Amino acid sequence: MARPLVPLISIDALVTAALELVDEAGDFSLPKLAKRIGVSQSSIYNHVSGREEILELMRGRIISESPYVLEDEQDWETSLRAIVRSYRDAFARHPKLAPLLVLQTVQDPKVMALYENLAVALEAAGFRGRDVMSAISTIDSFALGFALDLAAPEVVWAPPAEGYPALTEALSQAGPATERGGAAFDFGLEILIAGLHSRLQSNVL
Repeated sequence: MARPLVPLISIDALVTAALELVDEAGDFSLPKLAKRIGVSQSSIYNHVSGREEILELMRGRIISESPYVLEDEQDWETSLRAIVRSYRDAFARHPKLAPLLVLQTVQDPKVMALYENLAVALEAAGFRGRDVMSAISTIDSFALGFALDLAAPEVVWAPPAEGYPALTEALSQAGPATERGGAAFDFGLEILIAGLHSRLQSNVL
């Protein structure tokens, strides 16, 4: 039988299947990916160069599925909130993907556009030189940290019945896991922005 002229798979199908595997098991492999979409592993290389490219395509996919709107006259703080929330929301749908992406260089154009907007917002705030990249790295660690938190077990801390009264009391006030994570994210974002304001003020003095 002659080989089909139309490819049996597409880039979009590859990314969708890889995301499904990551959501299920926290990782993927090319053999498992080939089995999932019903093709040979060698045929995957007709579309992508390998695992690294697939990871970047997944990074771009989740970011594009969590859009944010930046207005021309929008102040830097509002822009920052929108970008950081969008980043975290992107991982909310695929929390097991975060550990795989932190080990890989960011290359996807959609994601680079997010960081470009972040740099523009920070420069509009008044950050200059090394402080721009330091702020981006801090914000990135903050957003990724909460993305990883989304993949945490329902019970993160399980202290014994005796010996940890302060922690036990704090946990009793935390609420369900989803509420705890959301409250912690809001709390941390306010502290992050307050810290950026403080840094700007110290640069002026």
